[in-house]
Amino acid sequence: MSVTVDGDKTVSVPQRVRRLLRGPRPEAVPVVVGTACTVVGLIDVAAGVFPRFRHSRMHTLAEVLPGALGPFAAALSLSAGVLLLLLAHGLKRHKRRAWRAAVVLLPAGAVAQFAYRHSFVGVLVSLTLCYLLVRHRDQFRALPDPRSRWRALANFVLLGASSLALGLVIVSVHPGRVVGDPSIADRLQHVLYGLFGVEGPVDYAGRTSWTVAYSLGALGLLTAVTTIYLAFRPEHPAARLTEDDESRLRALLTTHGGRDSLGHFALRRDKAVVFSPSGKAAVCYRVVSGVMLAGGDPIGDVEAWPGAIERFMDEAKAHSWTPAVMGCSERGGEVWTRETGLTALELGDEAVVDVADFSLAGRAMRNVRQMVGRIERNGYETRVRRARDIGPTELERIRRAAADWRGTDTERGFSMALGRIGDPADGDCVIATAHLPGTDDGPHGDLKAVLHFVPWGRDGMSLELMRRDRSADPGMNELLIVASLQAAGKLGVARVSLNFAMFRSALARGERLGAGPVLRCWRGLLIFLSRWFQIESLYKFNAKFKPRWEPRFVVFRTSRDLPRIGIAAMQAEGFVNVSLPRPFRSRARRPCGHTLRTAQEHEVRAA
Repeated sequence: MSVTVDGDKTVSVPQRVRRLLRGPRPEAVPVVVGTACTVVGLIDVAAGVFPRFRHSRMHTLAEVLPGALGPFAAALSLSAGVLLLLLAHGLKRHKRRAWRAAVVLLPAGAVAQFAYRHSFVGVLVSLTLCYLLVRHRDQFRALPDPRSRWRALANFVLLGASSLALGLVIVSVHPGRVVGDPSIADRLQHVLYGLFGVEGPVDYAGRTSWTVAYSLGALGLLTAVTTIYLAFRPEHPAARLTEDDESRLRALLTTHGGRDSLGHFALRRDKAVVFSPSGKAAVCYRVVSGVMLAGGDPIGDVEAWPGAIERFMDEAKAHSWTPAVMGCSERGGEVWTRETGLTALELGDEAVVDVADFSLAGRAMRNVRQMVGRIERNGYETRVRRARDIGPTELERIRRAAADWRGTDTERGFSMALGRIGDPADGDCVIATAHLPGTDDGPHGDLKAVLHFVPWGRDGMSLELMRRDRSADPGMNELLIVASLQAAGKLGVARVSLNFAMFRSALARGERLGAGPVLRCWRGLLIFLSRWFQIESLYKFNAKFKPRWEPRFVVFRTSRDLPRIGIAAMQAEGFVNVSLPRPFRSRARRPCGHTLRTAQEHEVRAA
């Protein structure tokens, strides 16, 4: 929250003061109702599946809960239970559509209670829960999440598999009523037929056959109806950066872009943006699995940051998203925590090299100096140029090479990647290339390696991409980084941001003399994880160039959100990917050009 002064400057109101001004909020209602729906749903499912449950000590309690628990209403009980379980998470997240569905389902459960059980207490409980929802309807205003038609396919697969497993339980919980001794294959066939409303090979004595048939049919109907609904409901796609948004961001970066080395990455076109009321600051983000991820510091005037942060938090609240910030600076973390009451945790360090202080002379740089000298003696040449100074033919060749040399099937990167090379709007980007004359017969000519830097204000650049031909000599990245640092002065660059090293301080302190057992165990775990995430190797690679280390932080609401934020960040960065199987993907349709700077390819590990 902020107060506007003279139409421009904003004065921050701390989160605690804001809470006092707004007064208490009954946010516990959605959690209580969502939890109640979970418990009720589980009881209804158990009542519909297990016949002994309806004659157990829990039966008295189950009778007064929403859902139909009569002997002829197992299917309705099962359906109500599954639907309540599906709605519970949405109710806890204040989702409006989950509220609408629950308001319809609970009265239906009350009618079922009266029709099948004549239970006035059950009707009362159902209507009480419905009253709580209606009474606190203002708490359920969250808008839908970004979604696509893939949600329908995911629902069909997951709910179909769950229906199949639950159906096997339903078929098998009546051992005293089964006629004969059907095999597992017969039971599975009976379930598959039953989901489509067709009678299978398993037969039961008495009226159990009808109970099983209605229950299986209800599961199949639920799977079909929910899948059809998700497939044909209006699509709410993820937001994208518009041309107007991009032009406004570029104007802010022109004035304030030197403050944060990650500022230019806000121009990724798969991000959305919220601006401060004055338009002098902005926060870019992407929504992944219900987590609203911002990258780096806000863009623009620091005095206008609180207004942009407040808009960001309002957007998160409107959709009931979990807010999080990845890779902000120490100053950015201070503003975020002060304005929102969130918590900051050091994530790692960014390696920054001051061009004026860089030199290959001295014992500390001997390894780099020897490697670069050896590669140069092998005939390699380097070129460091602005993107606008490269011809379109050569630029297209660099773009194709970067795409072909990518080490993974999916593009990686979010907070420290731009996602494109050679865009006409990115003429200030710097591209460093390594060439081996006399090898023009390859698919990319004599091009052997590429480094791509994005602008960092007027006098800096930030490393975005490192790619090389696997057949080239080791050390291509060292060669191009040294060449870029040596050519930086001619380009008007005084500082260069290299890679981001996660948990760098823990690795550095853990190997020092006198490190305690806890720190050594933490360092050992990081080294173990480096087999997959290159934590230690990237730190050692950065340390070769004797940089200064700038801490970076992750900002989050509570520690309970950290696992969810971590998974969402891995999805955004490309470590966790849900896509079609590889044979169904077209190589030509892959977007070219970026990688996560915390996961550079095999060259870093080799170095």
